[in-house]
Amino acid sequence: MRILFIGFWGLDDPLTLSTTFPNLQLLAELPTIELIRFATVERDGQPVPALNLPFATTKISHQPLVSHPQNSLIRTKLEEFLRFPRELAATIFELGIDVIIGRGAMAGALAYLTSKRTGKPFYVESFEPHAAYMLESGVWSRYDPRYIFQRFWESKEKKYAKGLMPVAENYRRQLQREGLDTKNIITVPCPVNLVSFAPNAITGKAARDRLGFTNKAIVGIYVGKFGDIYYDQEAFELFRAAADYFGESFRLIILTPNSLVEVQQKLRQVGLREEHYFATRAPHSEVANYLSAADFAFAPIKPADCRQYCSPVKVGEYWASGLPVLLTEGVGDDSDIIKAEGGGAIFNLLRPESVPQALADIAQQIKQPDYRKQIRQLAERHRSIDLSRRAYNYFFGTKI
Repeated sequence: MRILFIGFWGLDDPLTLSTTFPNLQLLAELPTIELIRFATVERDGQPVPALNLPFATTKISHQPLVSHPQNSLIRTKLEEFLRFPRELAATIFELGIDVIIGRGAMAGALAYLTSKRTGKPFYVESFEPHAAYMLESGVWSRYDPRYIFQRFWESKEKKYAKGLMPVAENYRRQLQREGLDTKNIITVPCPVNLVSFAPNAITGKAARDRLGFTNKAIVGIYVGKFGDIYYDQEAFELFRAAADYFGESFRLIILTPNSLVEVQQKLRQVGLREEHYFATRAPHSEVANYLSAADFAFAPIKPADCRQYCSPVKVGEYWASGLPVLLTEGVGDDSDIIKAEGGGAIFNLLRPESVPQALADIAQQIKQPDYRKQIRQLAERHRSIDLSRRAYNYFFGTKI
């Protein structure tokens, strides 16, 4: 079997490194698969990086889909979605590709358009209602062409995909209610590398020493960006609430792609002193060390009806590091998991009293001597790469 695997992020994007490479490795390990052409969308006019996989295989080669910016974002997207399927179709005929896989609903749109050109079956993993996410987060409007097209393409993915791998059981049930055949749907939450993100007391202490955070400090950490589907100013108010609750012992680590000047300005605006926080843009390979230095983690995701269908990568990485998560109510299956099994606390900004209560819950959890071990078990149960392996074996474990 020969596979075209389409990603919608750049080759060196942290999400490619953390969520796509592990799945490519699983596919490469299947004896039924002889070749994988991995396509990524490369933007910003930067040189295309070389493929540098963290595992050994001769099955995978890289194909960059290079974006050519137009005079507007809409024109750029239209140009991409017209040109990329032509390029991918040429690859399919050149290499004798049998199956197309799109990672995420945006890549799934390219998979659908390419399948339409070639007649090859396609699958969509990490399937989420992306158009609804962007609409309900206020990033796209209902009349935005991006929303209109993405919603249309998602309807085609649901209708024509040979298999769907939603990231939340909540969404699998919704797809079932919409009448889709559940034989072709397997829930695969965004997996985490349990080895890379195992808590490490040595590297954690070294990170604290480097930052000047004492062993007695209560350290919270946030990994990710601000804005879009994540809270922005509200997140900084949440950091302030944690500082108020834990007092002078509270310290904060922020790893973000956002402007550090703006992040530091917002931290000062909510009254956090410079010696009480550390903000940087860290490569994905260093994230685990900072997580080991923390006591708990923040996941301030904007609430929306569709958010129950997502699977935040950061939550899995937090849990794998043994950190309880301060998470917005109604996020994926994770909110329900926390309520039923622990591993953090839930807040809702529409109920302001829920924030100090959630922080109190976090404080109780981190007092337990073995809390990291207990919380890591959540990642082992709910974010293991074995869930992806099961789905791949089901869909691709036999020759076509």
